[in-house]
Amino acid sequence: MGEVYRARDTKLKRDVAIKVLPPTFLGDADRRSRFQREAELLATLNHPNIAAVYGLEDVEPSAGSGRAAGALVMELVEGETLAEHLAGGRLPLGDAIPIARQIIDALEAAHDKGIVHRDLKPANIKIAPDGTVKVLDFGLAKMAESQGSSPSSRCRRR
Repeated sequence: MGEVYRARDTKLKRDVAIKVLPPTFLGDADRRSRFQREAELLATLNHPNIAAVYGLEDVEPSAGSGRAAGALVMELVEGETLAEHLAGGRLPLGDAIPIARQIIDALEAAHDKGIVHRDLKPANIKIAPDGTVKVLDFGLAKMAESQGSSPSSRCRRR
């Protein structure tokens, strides 16, 4: 839903990823609401396998649009997506298991907070050069509905 750019945080002197809504979506209240919800959900998560959110910034409206946009400032994750990694063919089991474990750890942390990703796919998973896996793009995520038990009690890794 958003466009992601590499940027430089000049105050903290670090590279970051900035996710913004494309101009065509600025007038769509549902898209803006989902963007805000993504920022809020990510802010509740602090896990080594989920890209960290650093802030949500208001951006001045572009000339004539009259609509302010938001910019989600996030951890920049170097490396390739799992989709790009898989384009080279099947992964050996010894490579696939550590990747799968990190994805599971990230999802378990989100589920423990009641958050369901809803858009998990290889393109939304990054693998850093050191092998660290980061789950990205919580734009379609939502809070799990309470059904008498917490998400963590329904789905537990054994």
